[in-house]
Amino acid sequence: MESPKGLWASLWNLIRFLPFFIGLLLLGIIKGVILCPLICLIITIGNSAIIIGLWLAHSIWTYYCIASRAKQIGPILKLVLCICISALLVCWPLVAIVGSILGGAGYGLLAPLMATFEAVGEGKTDKFFHCIYDGTWSTVKGGITVVRDVMDVCFYSYFSVMDDLRNQEPPNGKPYEIRLLHLPGAVLVGVLGFMVDFLVITCVAVFKSPYMLFKGWHRLFHDLIGREGPFLETICVPFAGLAILLWPVVVVSAVLGSVVSSFFLGAYAGVIVYQESSVWLGLCYIISSLAMFDEYSNDMLDMPEGSCFPRPQYRKKSPPKRTSSRTSSFSRPNSFRNPPSRSVSLKSHIIDFNLFELLDSLFLDCKHQGEVLIAEGLITPKDIEDSKFRKDGSRVISVGLPAYCILQALLRSIKANSEGILLRDSNTEITSMNRPKDAFYDWFLNPLLVIKEQIKAHNLTDDEENYLSSLVLLSGNPERLNNSTLVSPPESERKRAELDGIARRLQGITKSISRYPTSKRRFDSLVKSLSEELAKKNSGSQSTNGGSSQSTKRSQSVPRSRSGFIRIFSQKSFRNRTDNQDPDKEDNQPVVVKDIEIA
Repeated sequence: MESPKGLWASLWNLIRFLPFFIGLLLLGIIKGVILCPLICLIITIGNSAIIIGLWLAHSIWTYYCIASRAKQIGPILKLVLCICISALLVCWPLVAIVGSILGGAGYGLLAPLMATFEAVGEGKTDKFFHCIYDGTWSTVKGGITVVRDVMDVCFYSYFSVMDDLRNQEPPNGKPYEIRLLHLPGAVLVGVLGFMVDFLVITCVAVFKSPYMLFKGWHRLFHDLIGREGPFLETICVPFAGLAILLWPVVVVSAVLGSVVSSFFLGAYAGVIVYQESSVWLGLCYIISSLAMFDEYSNDMLDMPEGSCFPRPQYRKKSPPKRTSSRTSSFSRPNSFRNPPSRSVSLKSHIIDFNLFELLDSLFLDCKHQGEVLIAEGLITPKDIEDSKFRKDGSRVISVGLPAYCILQALLRSIKANSEGILLRDSNTEITSMNRPKDAFYDWFLNPLLVIKEQIKAHNLTDDEENYLSSLVLLSGNPERLNNSTLVSPPESERKRAELDGIARRLQGITKSISRYPTSKRRFDSLVKSLSEELAKKNSGSQSTNGGSSQSTKRSQSVPRSRSGFIRIFSQKSFRNRTDNQDPDKEDNQPVVVKDIEIA
C-alpha cells in the first residue's frame, strides 16, 4: 500500500482510521474484561493445584537426589546447595501462585484484545464475525494449555533433570566442589553488589524514564502523521496506535525490568570473587556493572555514548578489545535515526522465527520422517507403545527420532553449503539473523552449528552417514543397533568413536529440547499420529493378505516354527535426501524390501 502524500492527505488518513481503531480497541477491551476473570481463575487454580500438590514430593526428591545420589557434587557443595534450595522451596509455592495470578490476568486481558485486531487483517473473510468470536474460545483453550504445560514441566521435565543429576558420572572422575576459603568474601561482595546496583540502577532508570517516554511518543507520532515506520502498512495501524496508548506502560515495564535486573547484575559480583579468587576484582565489577548498564541504556535511547561511571577491569585475563558500542551487538537500531523508506513494504520476504515455530517445524519433520521409518520397519509397534508409557525402550521415539531429524537437517545444510540450518522444505534457513531473539535459543543453535562444522570436517561417505543416522536413531536400544543389517560400522575405530561422540551430543541436545514446556504436549501428539499411521499400515497389510487366498493357504500349510520372513531393507532408504528433491515426492517412492521365506 502506498502511503498518502502531503500533510492534508496524511491528516485525512489519520482521521479516517481513528474511529475504526477506537472501535476495535473498545471491543477488544470488553472481551478482555469479560474473559479475564475466567482465564485468571483457570490458570491460577490449575497451576496452584499442581504446584502445591507436588510440592512435598518435589522437596523430598530434590533433597534425596542432591544429598545422597548426586555423584557430580562434592559433600561441601551438597551442604551449601541444600541450604540454598531450602529457601527456594519455601518461596516456590508463593512465587508460583502470584505469577499464575498475574500471568493469567495479563493473558486473559491481552489475548482477546490482540485477537480482535488480528481479525481484521488483510485476507480475512467475514471480518465482523471474527471480530466478535476471535479471542474468546481460543483464549480459554490457551489458558488450559498453559496449565497442561505447567503439569508437563512438574511431572516430566523436573524428574528428567533429577534423573540426569542422579545417574551422570563426574567429569574426569572428580566431583564439583566448593572452595570454602573464598566463600565468605564472595557472599559479602555479592550482597554489597546487590545493594549498590539496586540503588544506583534504580535511580538511573527513573532518571532516564521521562526521556524514554517523550522520545518514544515523538517517534511514534511522527510516524503516525507521516505514515512511516510501523504505520506504513494498513494492517499495522491498529497495533501502532495501541503502542502510542500503551507506551507509558512500556516505559514503566522497562524501569521495573531494570530494577529486577539489578538484583542479578549486582549479585554476580560474588561469582566474580569466587572465579577470580579476588575480593578486589569483585569490587571492580560492581563499579563496572554500573557503567555497562549506563552505556547499554544510552544506546537503547539514542543518547550520547559513554558513561559517567568508570569501567575498571574485573578479570585477571585481559578481555578482547571492545568495538564501539555503536557497532556492537547491543548498539542502537538504525531505525531510530533513519525511519524505513516508504517504498519498503513490511510484506517483504523476511522471516523471523520464534522458538515455538521451530518446535512445530521439528515435530512436523518428526511426523514426516516417522511415517517413512514406520513404512521401512525401523520404528516398531513396541517403540510406539513404550513411548506412550515412558518405558526404557521409548528413547527410540522420544530421543532418537527428533535427533535423527536434526541430523538430516544438518546433513542437508552441509550439502547445500548453507551458513545456517535448512529446515525440511529446503527453502527456509535458520541463521544468526532470523533466529529467535532470546539467549535461551543459543543453548540449542550454537551447539548444533558446532556439530554441523564437525560433521562437515569429517567429510563422511554415504555409508558413514547411514551408520551415523542409524546410530542416532537406535542408540537408545543397543541390541537392535548391533543386530541391525542395515549398515556396517566403519572399519576405523577412531572414526567409530568420532561418530559415537557426535551421536551422543545430538541426543543430549534433543533430550534438553524435550524438557521445554511445550515439547511434551507436541510429543504426545506425535506419538498419537504415529500410532494412527501404524494402524493404517497394519490394516492395509491385513487387507492385502486377505485378498490373496493363494498366499494364505501356502502359509497355513507351513508349520509356524519353520516359516518366517527376514526383511532386508535397502541402504538407500536410510540415505540422506538431497536438497533438490521435493520431500513430498520422496514419500511416494517405494521402499526397497525383499521378503525371504525360510522353509
